[in-house]
Amino acid sequence: MSVRSLWWSVLLAAICGPPTFASAQSIDEKVQICAGCHGEKGVPQDVNTPVIWGQKEGYLYIQLRDFKRQTRKHEIMSPIAASLARDDMLAIAAYFSAKPWPDLGQKSAPKDVATRALRANGSVGCTGCHLDQWQGDGTVPRLAGQRREYLAKTIADFRSRARGNNPGMTDLMLATDPGDLAALVNYLAGL
Repeated sequence: MSVRSLWWSVLLAAICGPPTFASAQSIDEKVQICAGCHGEKGVPQDVNTPVIWGQKEGYLYIQLRDFKRQTRKHEIMSPIAASLARDDMLAIAAYFSAKPWPDLGQKSAPKDVATRALRANGSVGCTGCHLDQWQGDGTVPRLAGQRREYLAKTIADFRSRARGNNPGMTDLMLATDPGDLAALVNYLAGL
């Protein structure tokens, strides 16, 4: 998909509403709809849109399922997921998890920020679920190298309870010092 056709897809979605998968037949056609926001080469156009290339398959499936169930809400993703069958969600999750994680070119956190982030991890225990290198596993997402702005928005959404599909994360985010969370965002984005 060219940049021009990508922008047309986004413009049409804004004017006509989000696209559905009803007319798409093959997995390649279905994932091209995803590329409109998440990027054809895995780099999203909007900094608040998450990287899904190389993300954990189980996590991608659960998020699509939660958008469909409305336990996670988003003005574009919820209507798209509503049109997906379970087999579509599984196929889409498998497709994107097999892609390589893109290099977003985000700078590494300065030493003092990295030190604070690692200290915060020691008290919060992020790597207990997200693993030692924040690579995630199964249904737990990779955080390393995710968009800085998306990480910050996700934390804010958990703290405000706008994102309600993981109450345990809400509790952790509310119990963690905002300065520690900011350090974690900058550290994780630069990995």
